[in-house]
Amino acid sequence: MNTAQASLTIGAVAKRVGVAIDTIRYYEREGLLPEPLRRASGYRSYDEGAVRQLRFIRRAKDLGFTLEEIRDLLALSADRHRGVKAVKQRAQQRLAVIEERIAELTRVRDGLAQMIESCPGHGSPEQCPILRALVADESAV
Repeated sequence: MNTAQASLTIGAVAKRVGVAIDTIRYYEREGLLPEPLRRASGYRSYDEGAVRQLRFIRRAKDLGFTLEEIRDLLALSADRHRGVKAVKQRAQQRLAVIEERIAELTRVRDGLAQMIESCPGHGSPEQCPILRALVADESAV
């Protein structure tokens, strides 16, 4: 890293990327972000490459990738031979996981909506279909 280019403080980088300072330090400890140069004062000094890499990490997290998956994506982004194909495969895998989660949440939503519809909203707690469903023995269902 060129010291003339490495002129951003950790606070400036955090503000530009929209992450907390502690998040940047965490990514450094986890090896997702290279250790920055240090100024004579001991303060970290970052360049535009760090800003780009942090944006990459943040956007990948927003898409649901885990830190381990992001580590793989970062490595693949530098692989000129198989990088794009492998990145596409990782994205397809992430999409499949998200679709499974959506299907499960849809089942939960539909079940909850059905319980709400069947509940009169008055009467004794013992007669409430929502409460009965929550305490029901799963083996009996």
